[in-house]
Amino acid sequence: LREDRIRIERMENFHFEYSHAFQLITDFYTKEVPDNTGPQKLSVILSLDKPVICSLSAVIAYLKEFNLERMLYSPSNFKQLSSEAEYMTINGATMKNLEILQNQTDMKTKGSLLWVLDHTKTSFGRRRLKKWVTQPLMKSSEINARLDAVSEILQSESSVFGQIQNLLCKLPDIERGLCSVFHKKCSTQEFFLIVSTLSRLDLEIQTLVPVIHSHVKTPLLQNALLEIPELLSPVKHYLKILNEEAAKTGDKTQLFKDLTDFPVIRKKKEEILDVISKIQLHLLDIRKQIKKPSAEYVTVSGQEFLIEVKNCHKSCVPSDWVMISSTKAVSRFHSPFIIENYRHLNQLREQLVLDCNAEWLNFLDHFSQHYHPVSKAIGHLATVDCLFSLAQVAKQGDYCRPTVQDNRQEIIIKNGRHPVIDVLLGEQDQYVPNTTNLSGDGERVMIITGPNMGGKSSYIKQVALITVMAQIGSYVPAEESTIGVMDGIFTRMGAADNIYKGRSTFMEELTDTAEIIRKATSRSLVILDELGRGTSTHDGIAIAYATLEHFIKDVGSLTLFVTHYPSVCELQKVYPEKVGNYHMAFLVNEEESAEPKGSEDEENPEFITFLYQITKGVSARSYGLNVAKLADIPEEILKKAAHKSKEMETMVNMKR
Repeated sequence: LREDRIRIERMENFHFEYSHAFQLITDFYTKEVPDNTGPQKLSVILSLDKPVICSLSAVIAYLKEFNLERMLYSPSNFKQLSSEAEYMTINGATMKNLEILQNQTDMKTKGSLLWVLDHTKTSFGRRRLKKWVTQPLMKSSEINARLDAVSEILQSESSVFGQIQNLLCKLPDIERGLCSVFHKKCSTQEFFLIVSTLSRLDLEIQTLVPVIHSHVKTPLLQNALLEIPELLSPVKHYLKILNEEAAKTGDKTQLFKDLTDFPVIRKKKEEILDVISKIQLHLLDIRKQIKKPSAEYVTVSGQEFLIEVKNCHKSCVPSDWVMISSTKAVSRFHSPFIIENYRHLNQLREQLVLDCNAEWLNFLDHFSQHYHPVSKAIGHLATVDCLFSLAQVAKQGDYCRPTVQDNRQEIIIKNGRHPVIDVLLGEQDQYVPNTTNLSGDGERVMIITGPNMGGKSSYIKQVALITVMAQIGSYVPAEESTIGVMDGIFTRMGAADNIYKGRSTFMEELTDTAEIIRKATSRSLVILDELGRGTSTHDGIAIAYATLEHFIKDVGSLTLFVTHYPSVCELQKVYPEKVGNYHMAFLVNEEESAEPKGSEDEENPEFITFLYQITKGVSARSYGLNVAKLADIPEEILKKAAHKSKEMETMVNMKR
């Protein structure tokens, strides 16, 4: 983040002193936490380390400013930070370079890995999938649990999977809705929608339970689906209490069907009925006073209990009555008795609205006691949605289930394809598949050369993306693949300066590289694309050579190193067991280059056909002039460049 986008807040030191923290936490859990579980929760908290307690008290104090401290009521949701990494490291640069969440052209989702994998049906499923994509797993048992579930959805003949997927269609965003219920920010309409949706899901999954028991075999899917009904069981009770019509119109005074649990509202409504019946009885007196036995109350413009008298009979009206409104034909009055009781009635009604609002908030509080189980159930639904999404991906042609193993340092991919380009190109223009064999015991470094635009970057990204997909628990676009669990993928690609920080392109490149050197381990995949190109040739070659040697000798990571410097390829002779030279294959079209030359010094740039195939060996040249030709650089400049290139090549060969 740029510095001006970070807001730093400082808290007073006393918040972090143990005695103050101890006092604040004790008060919080004994006095503020509802129900009687405060003391036992406190005992859990006080068993934590002192620095943790001091930090927690500061968090409570901070969240109180926003009325969000309720998030801390239940310590059972606190999770211990562990030094053991749970997910593969994918830093910001790698996310960007591999286009995991958005493409680099217009920063939209289309063209990213997430776009290829996302066939989710719900918004909460989509959020969970995004989390999965950015946090690939590190335990082969967890990865294989997901792969087993995806395989089962793919291969099962049972109709239960279709029924479950239908449940997920057209669901509102119940996760976000639940959150607004928890923070008491929801309307009655929203609450009713959430609760009725949860209740419906509960019933529908309940009816599927016998079929799930008999037809769903993988533990991940079976446990998720079978736990949902018991987690959602308390929800039905809340639906029974609510009056559907009132909930949909937002009328809180009629919201609760049975008022036995709401004595305050019941008492207020009884008082209101008393006053109304008094006013109705008073109608008999009025009929006598104005000698009109059929007189009834009328309501005009929101004013109730008006007595309407024709203007020609106005003389019968007692002098102490108050005229409220009139027209040419009639006048409307309130008697002193009505004035007094009507005012009392309106006060009671206002009080009822306030009481109903207060009861509504208590009701939401009461419901929020079930927040964690309900949230867990929604989490299970999100997981199921993601697994169906990955199964949809696996249905595409030529995807295979990867073999994922712990404690193996290898990436073996037979005829792999780039997942995104594969989809974008479609059937007509198929992506050229490539094979990769990287192994800690054998060749673990590939130095890749070859002409510009020959497909080097696509190839290295393809290897990284297939590795990420395998560790997410997805099928991969290849004929076969075996992946040893990687602890991180580190990439250095592309050229961008950071003028804001006063850092040149080359400085950015080396800063990224320095971070990779610090963080990569022997279980990482490191991808360096054209390191050293931002400076003079000699310095660039020197930096590229030294950095790559460090990765070969000291880090021992699986490494893909793309370069235009042939001298770097000499490392293969130094470490023949560990390093292989490769290039992207191409053909030089002889006819194009063999056109009759106008004069001896006139050279024409070669014309290249790319084969996009990774091949053993070094490519001696990069054929940059071919790209210049494709980019429509004017002919005379190309000829001059070709002439100069030939001249320099001859000079270097003479020196050799």
